[in-house]
Amino acid sequence: MVMFDTKGSLHSDRKDIEADKRFYRKWELCETTNPNKIKTMEEAMKGADVLISLSTPGPDSIKREWVRAMAPKSIVFVCANPVPEIYPYAAKEEGAYIVATGRGDFPNQVNNSIGFPGILKGALMVRAKKITDNMAIAAAHSLANYAEKRGIDPENIVPNMEEASVFPEEAADVAMQAIKDGVARVQMTREEAFAKAKADIDYSRSLTKSLTDNGFIQPPKQEMLQDALNWAIKQVS
Repeated sequence: MVMFDTKGSLHSDRKDIEADKRFYRKWELCETTNPNKIKTMEEAMKGADVLISLSTPGPDSIKREWVRAMAPKSIVFVCANPVPEIYPYAAKEEGAYIVATGRGDFPNQVNNSIGFPGILKGALMVRAKKITDNMAIAAAHSLANYAEKRGIDPENIVPNMEEASVFPEEAADVAMQAIKDGVARVQMTREEAFAKAKADIDYSRSLTKSLTDNGFIQPPKQEMLQDALNWAIKQVS
């Protein structure tokens, strides 16, 4: 694994990070990754299987030639918003097999919108004292398991916000992890957690639909969403 920040790659010669005690976790990454002390993105991308980028909005932050140099059937996550570091079509043209972005108008949206509902619902149901790393990891595994069960392909690797049935599963898995980690104030079985989460989510969705159907709240208009997206793109272009 080779990681980068705004000043370059992380490795054990990064004395600037070692000296700054605020970033002790970052220094741990310097010590445990990139043993060959690779310095540049060009070098790091050669033969790489996976790229995960949360960087400067593109579309040229990640170069085509870097993707071209990756391993066969490479996986490219370019999650900058509102413009990914390289557009999916360009990454595909250079050989990427799976491409994900943070955008909902491209396939494979990798976004915290599918994490927050389940994580927060699971934590609140058991009145967790905090959200542990293990709880966040449990949410990731829950999303992956759900996607695998319902079927995946290169253009559809992760659930989206419209798949409401994923959130009770995620909430239940997070709740169970909170109990396992000893941060839960309320004990329950997974079946109880799933049933409660599903009932609460179904109620909220039906209430919102009823309010919309009866004209008490207006659904978002597609042209308003597109205008907002166009404005955001203009700001970074």
